[in-house]
Amino acid sequence: MSGYTEDRPRGQLFVVSAPSGAGKTSLVAELIQRMPNLSVCVSHTTRPRRSKETDGVNYHFVDVDTFEKMIADEAFLEHARVFDNYYGTALQTVQETLSEGCDLILEIDWQGAAQVRKLLPEAIGIFILPPSRAELERRLTGRGQDAPDVIRKRLSQAVEEMSHCSEFDYLVVNDVFEDAVADLVSIVRAGMLHRTRQQFELAGLLDDLLDSRQTCG
Repeated sequence: MSGYTEDRPRGQLFVVSAPSGAGKTSLVAELIQRMPNLSVCVSHTTRPRRSKETDGVNYHFVDVDTFEKMIADEAFLEHARVFDNYYGTALQTVQETLSEGCDLILEIDWQGAAQVRKLLPEAIGIFILPPSRAELERRLTGRGQDAPDVIRKRLSQAVEEMSHCSEFDYLVVNDVFEDAVADLVSIVRAGMLHRTRQQFELAGLLDDLLDSRQTCG
């Protein structure tokens, strides 16, 4: 038989969102370490680079004029203004990666995730929640990167962000880090085991198993 020789399916897009301080970046970094076939799409931002960040690794850091020109050129799959800074995902990068059959993960806010769903409704949405509001405040304060007034603003914004969690396919609580990583691995693995992907990956096995010319000895 030759029913399982279809072209390589497109890669899957995973969209991960969370309020600031929920631990999204650390979780995704660990997920990538455990699943090397999954890559992160590096976003563009006008936010100032922090001391431990690297341009092209954490973000593509650009000025406002450059970002706004990219908006005018429709170069973004999604973009949003958050805390007085722009963030956006380059459309060309996403399309090229997915068309090659590679899986991709986006770390973006809920506004960006909503834009992605309109253009790519097959994207799998994951929202990271903190175990409590008190723990979220502790994490934001413990980072030592923001002034008290900025932390208060981020906490207020977090409530608005978390109100959109029902728009996502999966909710993961980042209480015990290892458990949260395991949950993310399970979600990604389930996507990789989808029938359309497996029919391509297991074409030879399926042909052998379903070959009516073979008989059991």
